[in-house]
Amino acid sequence: MRLAFAVVLALAAPPAFAATGQDVFNDKCGDCHTVAPPSGTAPALRGVVGRKVASLTDFQYSDALKAKGGTWTEAALDAFIANPKTYAPGTQMTAGAADAADRKAIIDYLKSAQ
Repeated sequence: MRLAFAVVLALAAPPAFAATGQDVFNDKCGDCHTVAPPSGTAPALRGVVGRKVASLTDFQYSDALKAKGGTWTEAALDAFIANPKTYAPGTQMTAGAADAADRKAIIDYLKSAQ
């Protein structure tokens, strides 16, 4: 009986730690980016989903990102975060997130921080 009860509890209990989008953002992006200004070394990302690429007036973007143009859609963010140097050769962003689940968590977090 005890074993059955322990199995039921183990199946019903949430994991000890489930990373949130904010956790993944802080881990993968937080060294340079913040959501709210001031960020310092990188543009603040509040409102980035749907914003024009390289459009904040208080940040000096690379020529590569300025030339890229367009809008930060979820697909564009996913491609950029997956491999910044491939998406916009010459960008100042050096790190990304290779894992698709991490990128989705980051983008979902950024959408919630609009």
